[in-house]
Amino acid sequence: MDNDPKHTSKSHAMWWGTLGTVRPFPNFNSEKDAREIQTALESKASDVNTLVRILTNRNNAQRQSIAESYHNLTQKELCPALKKALSGGLEQLMLGLMMTPSQFDAHRLRQSMEGIGTDEESLLAVLCTKSPQQLKDATIAYKQEFGRYLENDLISETSKDFTKLVLAILKKEELNSKEMVDYQLIDQDVKALNDAVNGKKKDPAPWIQVLTTRDSNHLNRVLSRLEDLRGETVDKTVQSHFSGDLRLGFRTLVGSIPSIPLFLAQRLHSNIKKGSLVQGILISHSEEDLLCVRIEYRKLTNISLYSTLQKEYKGEMQQALLALCRSEDL
Repeated sequence: MDNDPKHTSKSHAMWWGTLGTVRPFPNFNSEKDAREIQTALESKASDVNTLVRILTNRNNAQRQSIAESYHNLTQKELCPALKKALSGGLEQLMLGLMMTPSQFDAHRLRQSMEGIGTDEESLLAVLCTKSPQQLKDATIAYKQEFGRYLENDLISETSKDFTKLVLAILKKEELNSKEMVDYQLIDQDVKALNDAVNGKKKDPAPWIQVLTTRDSNHLNRVLSRLEDLRGETVDKTVQSHFSGDLRLGFRTLVGSIPSIPLFLAQRLHSNIKKGSLVQGILISHSEEDLLCVRIEYRKLTNISLYSTLQKEYKGEMQQALLALCRSEDL
């Protein structure tokens, strides 16, 4: 298992790299898989076991090839056929697996804004755990999938300073130099954050600006210095000086900066019975950094994520989630 800290670079190349749990399936043959899927879908009570076994054991690029081969073989689209054969959470999970990573992010963002009221927590959890490039890709996919502009939907679903924060996260750019530690900028940022909460009127603007335009190494140094200066955790500072959705936004952002895998492990631990949330994290991170999430989950709970999923889920849903999680951490 690759949990060597040297491998934890967040470059885009890691998407298919060593920290994911789902790897390319060896000796892959998309026509063979498409034929097996066709047979499974045409059997009397659809052979769900085969569908789950094949689609959870192929990486995303391979699943796209299977969908193409299925179309060539049957002249039909695979997703509607899966929709017909499956239902509930398992249907949601399998359709999620058939999307490209950016389509899946777009769907999760749309889901968080649909229906009565926005699910700010889910919206923030997606925005705060994606790289600037992934957010750009999701923005393009959102327009293609829904014929709507993500930015406009975020504006209409949020208000005031929270809107400013959400849009700044969506367009986050790491403007500080990554080549060297900029101690002058660290001092400047610590002062700006501290001054913003020291006056009578709290000013969120410097917090939004600093937290969405620096890389995580720089921000870790800034937040650590701010804690030393104030003698309290940044989370406590945020809780004391901001309110409502803005407070939730800053808390999520500050919580995800030190370590996205730890943030996701905590989120899984608190919501392990919420099937759609668990699926969202496992699908979204299965080819990126799910190994790191598993390691953090084990440290956090003393139980492996694999054992937890085994205990909480049953049947084909359990089979699918365990395949994405991939293996036990002893």
